[in-house]
Amino acid sequence: MDCQEVKIENYSLVELHEVARNLITTFKEERFFAFFGKMGVGKTTLIKEMCDVLGVVDVVCSPTFAIVNEYSTVFDESVFHFDFYRLKSIAEAYDIGYEEYFYSGCYCFTEWTEKVEELLPEHYVRVDIEEHEGVRILNANVI
Repeated sequence: MDCQEVKIENYSLVELHEVARNLITTFKEERFFAFFGKMGVGKTTLIKEMCDVLGVVDVVCSPTFAIVNEYSTVFDESVFHFDFYRLKSIAEAYDIGYEEYFYSGCYCFTEWTEKVEELLPEHYVRVDIEEHEGVRILNANVI
């Protein structure tokens, strides 16, 4: 496995599509992206842009209440988007059958990943987004 890493500092919303394209291109062999960051830092917005880069034809929105949304691409492929914010216990991840999604070979994007970190695949892209004094910093690397 190559040592792949992306670090982007001080990007704007205007540049977000290019940031998304950079992530998809840099990690072109990867299908699982685990997002970490505080509420409001831009995880969902970046995932929307990544879905756009992948050719998703559905409306992309946070699956806060559904836990998982499935989107279709122009290539008739599935993309899974998880929001584990409302998870009360790890058992709820088992109840939705997380394994079928996580190990499907389809793109998976997870938000509030720290709530299910023990269930993550052995190999994934960790995307950390932070904001300090108005400067957004993104770090992504293969785990």
